[in-house]
Amino acid sequence: EVHLAESGGGLVQPGGSLRLSCAASGFTFSTVAMSWVRQAPGKELEWVSHIGFGGRNTYYLPSVKGRFTISRDNAKNTLYLELNNLKTEDTAIYYCARSDFAVGTWLEPRGQGTQVTVSS
Repeated sequence: EVHLAESGGGLVQPGGSLRLSCAASGFTFSTVAMSWVRQAPGKELEWVSHIGFGGRNTYYLPSVKGRFTISRDNAKNTLYLELNNLKTEDTAIYYCARSDFAVGTWLEPRGQGTQVTVSS
């Protein structure tokens, strides 16, 4: 059974930073591409970033490129998302998920999510 558990969210001021983690189990993590997606209040789920199974190929939503960095540690079955220079529009629940065949798409289930709130 696929299990994903996100952590690391919190309340941060604009311009601040956070590092999100996603602990994965129930599948062979090192052979699966992964994504981060988010859902802002009142909005639909939005893909944020993708990383290939080896960690070399990464892709980002244009509005976060240069501010967010996705990475993974296959030895620890853990996915990361470093969020820098946060903006109020980054406020959302952030989820990790296995990537589907096309970049920008993902498979269910996601984890329970971790709340990121950017506010002064």
